[in-house]
Amino acid sequence: MLYLGVDLGGTNIKAALVQENGEILREGSRPTKLPRPAEAVCDDIAALCLTLMEEAGCGREEVGGIGVGCPGTVDDATGMVRYSNNLAWKNFPMGQYLQDRTGLRVRLGNDANVAALGEAVAGCAKGADSAVVVTLGTGVGGGVVLDGKMLVGHSGAASELGHMVLNAAANAPLCTCGRRGCFEVYSSATALIRMTREAMEAHPESLMHQLAARDGVNGKTAFDAKAAGDAAGTAVVEEYVHWLAVGVANIINIFFPQVIGLSGGVANQGENLLVPLRKAVEPMVFGHDFADPEKKTRIVCCTLGYRAGVIGAALLAKD
Repeated sequence: MLYLGVDLGGTNIKAALVQENGEILREGSRPTKLPRPAEAVCDDIAALCLTLMEEAGCGREEVGGIGVGCPGTVDDATGMVRYSNNLAWKNFPMGQYLQDRTGLRVRLGNDANVAALGEAVAGCAKGADSAVVVTLGTGVGGGVVLDGKMLVGHSGAASELGHMVLNAAANAPLCTCGRRGCFEVYSSATALIRMTREAMEAHPESLMHQLAARDGVNGKTAFDAKAAGDAAGTAVVEEYVHWLAVGVANIINIFFPQVIGLSGGVANQGENLLVPLRKAVEPMVFGHDFADPEKKTRIVCCTLGYRAGVIGAALLAKD
């Protein structure tokens, strides 16, 4: 049996025809073209899915359903997108709309949760029963998979890991959610860039100025400066890793998953990020002195890239 997976983003609609083992048979994309009505976006989703089926030469009887990863709060039981700020949708019956236009069963999931499912089943946590994926991008996204199932919560809005508060001080950075000191304001790529700019302002002698003049200030600036021995760049990376470790340790202490996978632009640092992060996390984990080495959470980088969303969505349809 084959399944269709859709990753609906603010810029692009990505879709893939996926085999039961998570391997992609065929894939394609179309621009989302926001702002426009939800119905118009879903018409394009349906058309893209039907095109992939036609290109693969398979009929509806060979496709078990469509899974969709959608930003925002979704209710899979009713097929409703309750609220998506990125899409400007409220209470849209996406599941029924797509089913009417494709003749296929439709499952809905939050995009971050769906990507976590993809990594858990077919990516960095393949073979693990439990995994948490933390996305270090513009914000901090999260997805939790326990016993092979996405944790969605009572309302479908669970796993908003980025809005766990790490610092409740009155002067902590303000998050876009309206609270202060969230994981997101310390560990997103946006936060890393903010820290880098602040350090550059305080240290005009720093190598980061030369790097920024060439490439602009980005998530690599401080890491590249640190690699070159720059003291201010090193301090930025150390501060960033500290806060990321606090958040990751909290996640481990709550879920104790087999694997935590990091994705997003900052995770492209690979071992330059993972080595100091693992060292910082270790003493913050409850009972670490007595833990069975075989039962410790592995902290790794995700492996599926942008395909995590479509693979996870397809696996959601398979469930």
